[in-house]
Amino acid sequence: MSGHFDTLIVGGGQGGLSTSYYLTQQKRSHLVLERGDVPAPVWRDDRWDSFTLVTPNWDFRLPGGAYAGDDPDGFMPREEIVRTFADYVQRHQLPVKFNCEVTGICADPAGFRVSTRDGDYTARNVVVATGLFQFPRRHAMAAQLAPSIVQMHSGAYRNPAALAPGAVLVVGSSQSGCQIADELNRAGRTVYLCVGQHDRAPRRYRGKDIFEWMRLSGLADQTVDSLPSPKLRFAPNPIMAGRREGGSLNVHRLARNGVRLLGTLQDIDGSCLSIAPDLHDNLAGTDQREAELLGKIDMLVKMRNLDLPEEQPERLEDGYAAPLSERLDLAEAGVTTVIWATGYGFSFDLVRFPVFDEDGYPLQQRGATAQPGLYFVGLPWLYNKRSGLLSGVGEDAEHIAGHIQARDNGKG
Repeated sequence: MSGHFDTLIVGGGQGGLSTSYYLTQQKRSHLVLERGDVPAPVWRDDRWDSFTLVTPNWDFRLPGGAYAGDDPDGFMPREEIVRTFADYVQRHQLPVKFNCEVTGICADPAGFRVSTRDGDYTARNVVVATGLFQFPRRHAMAAQLAPSIVQMHSGAYRNPAALAPGAVLVVGSSQSGCQIADELNRAGRTVYLCVGQHDRAPRRYRGKDIFEWMRLSGLADQTVDSLPSPKLRFAPNPIMAGRREGGSLNVHRLARNGVRLLGTLQDIDGSCLSIAPDLHDNLAGTDQREAELLGKIDMLVKMRNLDLPEEQPERLEDGYAAPLSERLDLAEAGVTTVIWATGYGFSFDLVRFPVFDEDGYPLQQRGATAQPGLYFVGLPWLYNKRSGLLSGVGEDAEHIAGHIQARDNGKG
């Protein structure tokens, strides 16, 4: 045995560290088990070199660690994010055991047994804080790609110079795919981008950052029970970039700047790709949803009688001029690298309790499951829209820490 604790936290990212902060304030015996060698290692290991947050610095709100620098309207770069988490652990003396991979969580007379590659722990409470973005999602057709073409997930991309010479195909038009395609295009690469259905939001509108509008409108606090379908918990965020100017990342603008747009990837046969003729339909859906969002903001301005300048949204249509190509021969196009911007997958198989729905998402009430003492934190839509974000994870962590305290006092 490696020891007994009141509470064990599995995962040392933003959710786990926020929970540890509150348990530390309670002077509660606990330990964070992190499989990486630094706090929140995904920010270092799964992000490209020029990566920045797309949320403004003022929206970085870890408990006891809200942003207090001199650039609140800026966007924190990767190196500063990594440093901020390391400083957070040190400043609050959070008990984190690094290089400790958890392999199972099951019942024990003490409450729970948490098995790791280095031994077992027991605890009265367990908080699972591994998030939903646990491993790169492999595209179903990746194995059909010709071996002569280098392929990688977006989490392995670092910078244009690290890629082999030649054109690049990026598959996926959500946050990472569009940002990487934009960077490669700016670096002078020939870039092809497979565009699926995605949402878009401007960086700023009518004098305010879009995240400020999310708060003013109440959309940031939208609760999970208001979603039309539980499947929407997994919907990607609207695309944008972390820049004051030019942060409105728009696929039409990518096309204007030379990125070659394609529809959805349908099939692969070596170096020959079959493409769905749905590019224009996908763009139209994105344009419509952005217009609806801006219409809601305009209505909010009117209802609250806010003294803000009117703004005519920029209407770009360059993507509609792109041909509906149904075939791409990578060899003929000079494509030497394919980047799969296909998101991340998750699995909670290490948790040996029946507390999951048909999608594998925990059945819980703001993190508390029907299994006494078993909690989840840091997941998108755990409670509201901000539950998985740096701006809202601390609120859920505080709630869970309070639930643990009440349980120990016989009230939970």
